Amino acid sequence: MKEERRSRKRRRGKVRRKFSTPDSEGPSKVSGVNQCSASNMAISKTKKPSSFLDKMKARLSGGHFRMLNEKLYTCSGDEALNYFKENPELFNVYHAGYQEQMLHWPEQPVNTITKWLKDHTPSLIVADFGCGDARLARSVKNKVWSLDLVANDPSVIACDMSNTPLECSSVDVAVFCLSLMGIDYPSFLKEARRVLKPRGWLLIAEVKSRLDPNTGGADPNKFLKAICELGFTIESKDFSNKMFALFYLKKKEKQNSVDKEINWPELKPCIYKRR
Repeated sequence: MKEERRSRKRRRGKVRRKFSTPDSEGPSKVSGVNQCSASNMAISKTKKPSSFLDKMKARLSGGHFRMLNEKLYTCSGDEALNYFKENPELFNVYHAGYQEQMLHWPEQPVNTITKWLKDHTPSLIVADFGCGDARLARSVKNKVWSLDLVANDPSVIACDMSNTPLECSSVDVAVFCLSLMGIDYPSFLKEARRVLKPRGWLLIAEVKSRLDPNTGGADPNKFLKAICELGFTIESKDFSNKMFALFYLKKKEKQNSVDKEINWPELKPCIYKRR
């Protein structure tokens, strides 16, 4: 009997050792959790700096865009041209920031202008003043002269928007898509008048806040009146979009030989808040 009891005790001991108790199991589980936590902490430590650097790069890029954007709105076209001649790499920085801003717009004016051109004959010759990445030229069948301060594409002509190499009365449509940016913007419109054929179209898309007197912008009626005095007639205007206004004008058949003094309103710079 004693031998039998000893045998049973030995068997119970083996069972206990085989199936460990919660106490004996605890350290093993905690160890596993600690290993997992340590691994996760290591991963998070490697991710956080990367995420932080990405945020800092984005902030620096945004800061450069806002600086360049403010400069373009508050200098002359000639000054902007010389600035980018000296710093051509900043032109890409500006347009990267511009495209980022456009992502937040529910509709982009270049798409509206593209649709307008597609609704008309493709034989119309177009001058895209301040073309950016020349998206308009790639979107239509028309012959498009793409003009901007820097030519990052062989199809783009680098020039001051007030002094282009286009011939007089050689263009059917002149487009300013968010590009009346300089303090001397009237000179850009005068250049558009020069290159347009009689009865040629002038299409202007402008940020709505720049033409809102309630927030310090110009009176849109005074803006259009000045353009009409330059030698254009208003065909239609569209304020239905939340972000931008659209104006469709035509060059008059007969132009005054001498420009009279025109009272041009100051267009409010479209400057983004610093973060």
